[in-house]
Amino acid sequence: MTRPTVLITGAGIGIGHATAKAFARAGYHVVVTDVLDEQGSETVAEIDNSGGSAEFHRLDVTDSARTDAVVALLEDRLGPLDCVVANAGIAKRVPIDRLSDQKWDETLEVNLKGVLRIIRAALPGMRQRGGGSIVAVSSISGFLGWSEHAHYNASKAGVMGLMRGLAVEVGCDGIRVNAVVPGLIRTAQSLSVEHSLGPEGLEKASAHIPLGRVGEPHDVADVILFLASDAARYITGQTLAVDGGLLVLQAS
Repeated sequence: MTRPTVLITGAGIGIGHATAKAFARAGYHVVVTDVLDEQGSETVAEIDNSGGSAEFHRLDVTDSARTDAVVALLEDRLGPLDCVVANAGIAKRVPIDRLSDQKWDETLEVNLKGVLRIIRAALPGMRQRGGGSIVAVSSISGFLGWSEHAHYNASKAGVMGLMRGLAVEVGCDGIRVNAVVPGLIRTAQSLSVEHSLGPEGLEKASAHIPLGRVGEPHDVADVILFLASDAARYITGQTLAVDGGLLVLQAS
């Protein structure tokens, strides 16, 4: 039996890493992509050692030519991708008075245009086959303000808008497009003192989460897998928060 194929960007660490393992357990052939060669290869090794199927391709999602080439290479060998998880992202603290054009562009090139690039490359094959699933990883910051991260807020809000527009455009081709919105998740990004809450801040924040704890990468990974699966066959254009109830609390 042929395994379905999923390509995941930013799959070397964090949510992407957990998502790669979740899809492997579900029987997918997992294409791990990242700019982190060592971590990407380690993700593949973990999957292989657990009896799964995976391969690594170095991919910088700011490089359109490389993105197109990786997808074309995979399609030539494996056929159209069954699923794309657009997860690669960056978050850097920059006060607005120091937010240069270059720093703004850097964030949107990865977080928003990087999502567009990988989807744009995979869509023709999915259309030709008559179906597929796309899941993009946004952020709770696309809804809520985050001081000194206006560029990050904008990029993640843009991801949600992009998913809604694409869902309408490609639904007739049998392609579903959804977004997940992680809340406070224990990743290298959130644990960064320089650019995010840091370990102490993250633990303090857990007191404000209705479920009483910070999320783990696998909490998000399992939801991404659900959205890609046939169990979500009538779901498209949706933004699903995986935040322990934090958005509900903020809205009350």
